Amino acid sequence: MFLERIHLIQFKNHQSTEVKFINGLNAFIGSNGSGKTNVLDAIHYMSMCKSYLNPIDKQNVMFDSAFFHINGTWNMNNHSNQVSCSYKLGAKKKIKLNKKEYEKLADHIGKFPVVFISPYDGDLINEGSELRRKWMDGIISQVDPIYLNTIQSYQKVLSQRNALLKNMGEHRLFDLESIEVWDEQMAKLGASIHEKRKSFLSSFIPVFQNFYHEIGDENEQVSIDYKSQLNNENFAKLLIEYHKKDSYAQYSNVGTHKDDLIFHIKEYPIKKFGSQGQQKSFIIALRLAQFDWLKAQKKTNPILLLDDIFDKLDAKRVQKLVTLVTQDYFGQVMVSDTDEDRMKALLNSLKVPSKLFEVVKGDVTEISR
Repeated sequence: MFLERIHLIQFKNHQSTEVKFINGLNAFIGSNGSGKTNVLDAIHYMSMCKSYLNPIDKQNVMFDSAFFHINGTWNMNNHSNQVSCSYKLGAKKKIKLNKKEYEKLADHIGKFPVVFISPYDGDLINEGSELRRKWMDGIISQVDPIYLNTIQSYQKVLSQRNALLKNMGEHRLFDLESIEVWDEQMAKLGASIHEKRKSFLSSFIPVFQNFYHEIGDENEQVSIDYKSQLNNENFAKLLIEYHKKDSYAQYSNVGTHKDDLIFHIKEYPIKKFGSQGQQKSFIIALRLAQFDWLKAQKKTNPILLLDDIFDKLDAKRVQKLVTLVTQDYFGQVMVSDTDEDRMKALLNSLKVPSKLFEVVKGDVTEISR
């Protein structure tokens, strides 16, 4: 699988931009704010039905415009597939595959997998548990539509249960019969989510550890611990045990919405004890393992998007990363950088098909290496 072309209309700072890609390494150079990252983000949008950097659609519309449109051609097993994504202010977004609009956006997710590596990925380590849950769920959902539906159903039930708890708190009463209705649904959905997450991590973690040893220091032991209230407890029983606490707090204190992933290096939390270099290597290993896992499940190469990462890594890690991602195993790669000389030197040192594009104020031009 690879992307043949993309056309952006009023997407962020691109008035009208068309790019034709090569099934190899496609490099974009340009200053910060030029729009090179937006090209990569538009590719992510065509895959996941949302921006990687800004999930609020109206904020992806070009300034003083009323809509944006993204159109692209994916080559899957030598067959062209047209994907279009459009959004108009005040209306719902529309995603079409070969001119047929989806009734549910979730039906598109996973058809054309991508993996985005960004300077902002450090948030996976430094921010709260919700971000790590969404990252994990996003990977699983690309290969398991039932899981995606389960996650969405769980969120609806959780919202309804919390609303009931708040209402009961305001009226100073506890309606056991009403809360048990939501307990039953929440327990069933949560147990399924918990099992899926455990199964995913059991196959994902060894792959991640191998990639970390490729990118970082092979003598450093890294691990991911799945923290969940359901690890050693029955969810249905937990919900009953927490009825009193939930009624006081007016929200649900137990469930898979409290799950977290704890990242360790040498048995210590990497957030507190890892150097910047170790944290960068950790994140890149997570993303490469994500690529590997999706490839194994989907039986096709996801597109790998590398955004401005060379400014964030030392020369040794950059060389290791580039050596890895330019192997045939990784397929099509999109990479952006601010340094033209560095990018040209990189491309000229590699024995892979490549194209180089310059991005200036939203205009994209192919240039010589």
